Amino acid sequence: MRGALGGPRVLLRRLREVMAEPVSAQERLDKIVVLIAANMVAEVCSVYVLRIDNTLELYATEGLKREAVHQTVMSRDEGLVGLVASEAKPINLSDAQNHPAFSFRPETGEEIYHAFLGVPILRAGNTLGVLVVQNTARRTYTEEEEEALQTTAMVVAEMIASGELSSLARPGAEPAIRHTQQLTGAILSDGIALGHVVLHEPRVVITNVIADDVPKELKRLESAIATLRADLDRLVEHGDGIEGGEHRDVLEAYRMFGYDQGWLHKMREAVMTGLTAEAGVERVQSDTRARMLRASDPYLRDRLHDLDDLANRLMRVVMGQDHAPSRDQLPENAILVARSMGPAALLDYDRKRLRGLVLEEGGPNSHVSIVARALGIPAVGEIPNAAGLVEQGDAIIVDGTAGHVHLRPPPDIESAYVERVKLRARRQAQYHALRDRPCITRDGHKIDLMINAGLVIDLPHIEETGASGIGLFRTELQFMVSPSLPRTGEQLSLYRAVLDAAGKRPVTFRTLDIGGDKVLPYLHKVEEENPALGWRAIRLGLDRPGLLRSQIRAMLRAAGGRVLRVMFPMIAMVEEFDKARELVEMELTHLRRHGYALPERVEVGTMVEVPSLLFQLDELLERVDFLSVGSNDLMQFLYAADRGNSRVAGRFDAISAPVLRALRDIAVRGRKHGKPVALCGEMASQPIGALALAIIGYRAMSLSPSAVGPVKALLLDLDVRKGEDAILPLLDKPVGSVSIRGHLEKFATAEGLQL
Repeated sequence: MRGALGGPRVLLRRLREVMAEPVSAQERLDKIVVLIAANMVAEVCSVYVLRIDNTLELYATEGLKREAVHQTVMSRDEGLVGLVASEAKPINLSDAQNHPAFSFRPETGEEIYHAFLGVPILRAGNTLGVLVVQNTARRTYTEEEEEALQTTAMVVAEMIASGELSSLARPGAEPAIRHTQQLTGAILSDGIALGHVVLHEPRVVITNVIADDVPKELKRLESAIATLRADLDRLVEHGDGIEGGEHRDVLEAYRMFGYDQGWLHKMREAVMTGLTAEAGVERVQSDTRARMLRASDPYLRDRLHDLDDLANRLMRVVMGQDHAPSRDQLPENAILVARSMGPAALLDYDRKRLRGLVLEEGGPNSHVSIVARALGIPAVGEIPNAAGLVEQGDAIIVDGTAGHVHLRPPPDIESAYVERVKLRARRQAQYHALRDRPCITRDGHKIDLMINAGLVIDLPHIEETGASGIGLFRTELQFMVSPSLPRTGEQLSLYRAVLDAAGKRPVTFRTLDIGGDKVLPYLHKVEEENPALGWRAIRLGLDRPGLLRSQIRAMLRAAGGRVLRVMFPMIAMVEEFDKARELVEMELTHLRRHGYALPERVEVGTMVEVPSLLFQLDELLERVDFLSVGSNDLMQFLYAADRGNSRVAGRFDAISAPVLRALRDIAVRGRKHGKPVALCGEMASQPIGALALAIIGYRAMSLSPSAVGPVKALLLDLDVRKGEDAILPLLDKPVGSVSIRGHLEKFATAEGLQL
């Protein structure tokens, strides 16, 4: 760019001088637009700021009518300025007035200008406003001019982000960067938490945007790139795990991006315009994140995520901050905010200080959600750009009962939630009072309420909740949180500790349910087009019997002199169960031969989660000692709807006639064969789901520990016979004519049952 004041580097230096002057925010902004206009030989330079009401306000201009400043306001999707803001990418036109999005605002006097260049003012991928230059002559701005204007927009972004412009705003029209927001996502773990933001991967704070010595900054960037490449090469070549336990394939992808010339060229170009090395990385990263938020293709979005992660790593190298802050030094009332994370990463944090969790990714059935529920941490997921919307230390409320996140809440919202927390505490005290009371309905039906577990941290919940036992112990969680394959001795210690904690109460161990979305970082991942229906769970166990046999051996030894209950996941055919049971017999024979103490009794069952088993129930029930329905997988397979896909996961209702018919049939067949049938999916953890299950005949349920109190309180007040009379006839009516959920809610209201 050849401007009147000598190009972008001179402009950036002048801007730095203006930023240091002791003047008002409006005076500073007015000087900035004058400098940009002069440097670019533009007749107009204007700054539009995005407000909390999602409109764009003209905050400063050189060239348009001055009286339009703070008077011209447009919606975010109005005109060319709105188009730049909504798409978060530059628009460069030689004749703007002929563009279909052009919006004429007579108060500005811009009708005489034809050439238009608008760039988004971005920070962490968020649009804060729009920076525009215009000329009367019909011309297309060069790539160099466009690049320079984007670089200049970074300085304006820092000014907006600092909160300096808030003094210029009317109440209710403040800049959007620091405003109160209510975000809605998926409920991952029930509960309410008030606290302050802690970023799982804290952003590097850039204090110096404008370079004093561009060649020196280029050397800093090149040195950081070389260090990053060497680190990635070492990680891949030595097979080390990186933070979070990412798979080796991810490292290979990272290394590929680390050598991507297009990405590196963009950063070098940004520094050449006069930015520091870290600001150059930040500028390219912010553009990448903006595109990532608007990408609809899952593959492209994943690749942009990879670039975003890599830029974070590079920025730390540039700034000499190789590691994130220690996770055991959390502030009080910490609310963790992350793009995504695994269960092992969550367990690294100090539980005593961690109050809540907010994720950009991760559905209710993800493994980090399971661990959050085990820890009793309220959590909400599927919040777009959560990590980009917050700043470290922001006040935040996580409402895991409704799926809401309140960012920087106003005092009235905060007070209302404080009262809700007190109310929940009183309810929890009421539930605790029911702990030792047997779960028997008003008309005398005994229902066993057990808990789902998978880690040592779950074990105190048996006593705390007064549960009848552990209906599902997810053995794979030990494998998922371990940096290497747990040895037989380590498994033995865990299973023995579980049985000791349960005492005389039953524990049902589910054998390894890995594969699909449950990837172990130390095992080779098999790429499959449809992993949920692929090589996972019992299929993997039967094909790799050594892994399954070692686990069964550890269970049998841990249960010496006690009753052992083992069930197999993802059984699709009776023959698979027969083969798995043979492995149990082989291990029993091995232990007898070597003189080990044997269990008093071994009961072997299976999960019912593959629809094919619905048509083999009689044959299966002749073989098993018990059945346990996995409603999460069974429903996703019945409806062919991936429970991890937010677009379809909520499309079908678990409490619908087709699902309840299938579940009722399983319970009826179980009673016919004299075999106990339980349900251990998330359906049982919802009071309305437990109500439906009790009515259709389930007398054993396994649920999350936090759900035991509410579900028991409901069941104690339930008259099952009345429920059967009200609901069962509906299951035999045409599916399209009735909403089972609606009728259950009406029945609960009439009976005074708390849902």
